[in-house]
Amino acid sequence: MTEQRAQIASRASMQAVESNDRAGWLALFADDAVVEDPIGVSALDPTGLGHCGVEAIGAFYDSVIGPNQVRFSITSSYACGDDVANVGTITTTMADGTIVHTDGVFTYRTNAEGKLVALRAYWQIEQLRFG
Repeated sequence: MTEQRAQIASRASMQAVESNDRAGWLALFADDAVVEDPIGVSALDPTGLGHCGVEAIGAFYDSVIGPNQVRFSITSSYACGDDVANVGTITTTMADGTIVHTDGVFTYRTNAEGKLVALRAYWQIEQLRFG
């Protein structure tokens, strides 16, 4: 089975995050992209509107991703059209050594050029697992 464009982009995104490649990660996004991680109002997004545009996505990277070690374990991937939904767990080792496991559904949408236009993460803070 041939991988679809969104699956390829999602894998490239995860690889860039795991290797702490900020420039490579940002290069995957269209100029008007949005990152919602998690979707809605949260401590990571007080407005609930997402991080819109590459500059805001870069600031999200600097505050949430960059200081930590992040690993993805995807158990299922469902591609449809320009979108993919990945189901799995993100394991984050914080700078202080705290380990957080985030179970969720992580969706990626691409445009015709294969650039990410939306990254949306479905997870709930009260379901985070520590250790």
